[in-house]
Amino acid sequence: METKLMKKIVYTGKITLLTGLHIGGSNTAMNIGGPDNFVVRNPISNLPYIPGSSLKGKMRALIEIAYGESQDGKPSNNPKSKAGALFGVSGDNNNSRPSRLIVRDGELLNSEEIVNTDLPFTESKTEVAINRITAKANPRTFERVPAGAEFKLDMVLNIFSDDNEETLKNTLKTAIKLLEDDYLGGNGSRGYGQVKIELTDSPKEIKDYEV
Repeated sequence: METKLMKKIVYTGKITLLTGLHIGGSNTAMNIGGPDNFVVRNPISNLPYIPGSSLKGKMRALIEIAYGESQDGKPSNNPKSKAGALFGVSGDNNNSRPSRLIVRDGELLNSEEIVNTDLPFTESKTEVAINRITAKANPRTFERVPAGAEFKLDMVLNIFSDDNEETLKNTLKTAIKLLEDDYLGGNGSRGYGQVKIELTDSPKEIKDYEV
């Protein structure tokens, strides 16, 4: 029997940064004396944003770690695993599964509140790595979106006729809880990327789309 789309659950909310966030972007605009590592920005507005791929990839990795589903550090290729069921599995026709979750890019919501920063809407943070053999200092400067920044969060969970809806929703909730006690972006072990997530959901049946 052909599987069919039963409903869409639309999630809306926001991500609030509790510590500075670094998700890397292009360094093509680097100026002398500026950061070595830039954040990703919207090329039209120049505002930093959170790529949906970064958020989705981090949630998937956390689920795979939590349930022991990674394959030697690579994404799970089991469509019946928790990660595979929600985030999908690529492969041949017998083992592939489309992702059930759509994660949109998150735009910056409170740019007018981010003032007195040394870069547009961001801060620069210099860190020094010490070579343990030579004791030589190697300073690096990272661009970060500062704590207090808020980003829009939009996701859509597609439920098909052969899905266990509660399992998919619970896996997503678990991923979000894990993320709040982990980090988003890079350099998390050095304090970057702690976030708070607020989310509401709105289920839509297929009849809601009919005209």
